[in-house]
Amino acid sequence: MNWSKALIAAAIFVATGTVKAQEPVSYVNPLMGTLSKFELSNGNTYPAIGRPWGMNLWTPQTGRMGDGWAYKYQDDKIVGFKQTHQPSPWMNDYGYFAVMPATGKMRFKEEDRASWFSHKAEVAQPHYYKVYLADADVTTEITPTERAALFRFTFPQTDSAYVIVDAIDRGSYVKIIPSENKIIGYSTRNSGSVPENFKNYFVIQFDKKFDYKATWDEDKFTGKDEMKSKHAGAVIGFKGLKRGDVVNAKIASSFISFEQAELNLKSEIGTKDFEAIKNSGANEWNNILGRVKVSGGTDEQMRTFYSCLYRMVFFPLKMYEKDAAGKIVHYSPYTGKAEPGYKFAGTGFWDTFRALYPFLHFVYPSIATEMQQGLISDFKEGAGCPNGHHPDIAR
Repeated sequence: MNWSKALIAAAIFVATGTVKAQEPVSYVNPLMGTLSKFELSNGNTYPAIGRPWGMNLWTPQTGRMGDGWAYKYQDDKIVGFKQTHQPSPWMNDYGYFAVMPATGKMRFKEEDRASWFSHKAEVAQPHYYKVYLADADVTTEITPTERAALFRFTFPQTDSAYVIVDAIDRGSYVKIIPSENKIIGYSTRNSGSVPENFKNYFVIQFDKKFDYKATWDEDKFTGKDEMKSKHAGAVIGFKGLKRGDVVNAKIASSFISFEQAELNLKSEIGTKDFEAIKNSGANEWNNILGRVKVSGGTDEQMRTFYSCLYRMVFFPLKMYEKDAAGKIVHYSPYTGKAEPGYKFAGTGFWDTFRALYPFLHFVYPSIATEMQQGLISDFKEGAGCPNGHHPDIAR
């Protein structure tokens, strides 16, 4: 869907009544456009939970691994909560991994860990997602920053509570570090046209000591704390939980290194709690969405407008990071190295040059300037002027 055209169309209102003023973020419906499937190619969106132009987005996953339609409104089971960079189902995803809470028998495969859910027990906002997983009897909450996120799992009374980490197939790695309540790993999943050293490094920091742990290799558990294989993952568990007990997990990633992922975690989350990150996210979204103020429309028109604007200010994603010296750096899919300067990815110029980029230059000139600097980085690193602005497309 061309969100810029939809936004412009939604802005041409005929005054039909007075709508009570609300914060712009309250009008956004991230589930809009998720009632879709391959055969109809209608909607083609997923509930993207993130920050404007953030390097990483998060989404509940109802589809199978590798399915571009990661979340379908008509589905009734969630198999994981995925860090994603997918601009569209046609381009699919890259560098992704997933986490999923569970209770009862220890399990990790998608079909085994899946849990029924209802939209009646689901809250989706740009900066916050919450859902009750009925089979596991666990409530999962997510609130993100640009390169990190906080998860909050609320468990029932149980001696068998788990969090599953799936580093996805086609080459992945995990390592459990019990002394630090931590899991690190990387995913190499991509759609081609990237260097051999392409990796999305992640670190997951829990606030509780592990009572048990296991890594897995494709379809079997191992006795190791470290696993590198075609499809690696990890499971950590907790005993003696009472109903309402919470396990928090801080997660960050980097396309550069584990050290950079740790730095991203420290700089973007640090000691901040869940509510602080959530409130910060709401404020940022209100600031960005509030740059465009509309009036005179119905409540439905307001929701359509701001839901379209929310989609417009996700892509291209900020693929740059800040090193220990505070300098802007990025992983280059053209040289395979960490390079200085800005980098963006995730938009097709064959569509977006018509309306998106002119809009960004008028309304958000500072981020548009960074994007132009990112194009200069592409040019210097050997991409020329890419017509597909995506790490998996170096053309």
